[in-house]
Amino acid sequence: MALTLVIGNKNYSSWSMRPWMALKAAGIAFDEVVIPLYTDNPADKLHILKYSPAGKVPILVDGAVTTWDSLAIIEYLAEKFPEKGIWPKDAAARAHARSISAEMHSGFMALRSECSMNIRRPVHQRALSADAKANAERVQEIWSSCRGDYGQGGPFLFGAFSGADAMYAPVVHRFRIYGVDAKGAAADYMRAMQAHPAFEEWNAAALKETWAIEKFDND
Repeated sequence: MALTLVIGNKNYSSWSMRPWMALKAAGIAFDEVVIPLYTDNPADKLHILKYSPAGKVPILVDGAVTTWDSLAIIEYLAEKFPEKGIWPKDAAARAHARSISAEMHSGFMALRSECSMNIRRPVHQRALSADAKANAERVQEIWSSCRGDYGQGGPFLFGAFSGADAMYAPVVHRFRIYGVDAKGAAADYMRAMQAHPAFEEWNAAALKETWAIEKFDND
């Protein structure tokens, strides 16, 4: 039985992008269900609740097993498909990858708030608060240090694409859309991510969507 990943609008749902990228990059087959977010249609909320009592996407359904939350899904995939290398093989690298993924999962609130996910938004630099600037600097520090310490085997944070790259994929969009000036190894990493086939596929699908969320479009 194929896995089913329930996601929100690709243009807006950063949380959905993460496990979708992990699945695609690992070559794991799955069915996709897209439910539009922030609509006035009660049926959309009920549709999400049909899959998970949390009422939020993303949700992974694997037969009788249902997992929700982007990082929990990535961890589930790593356990189910150990041969796919979703986390780095080396113990120290794996611990570091999980740590920066958890940091992304629970932090960077100012950057998220001021630079919402909106792939269709025309690229235009935004003046950021001191907290958001600090968030952006920390992200670049993470990218640069991972590339320097663990990235010898490829262009991604730990060489080969991993769950950590999936967790940071939406931030690449945020930096691009809002004109955050990445430098050095961080800029190189952004270029590598944007050239990844899964990243390109998500981006192309997002641009074709017709759903609009006013509070994000009129920012």
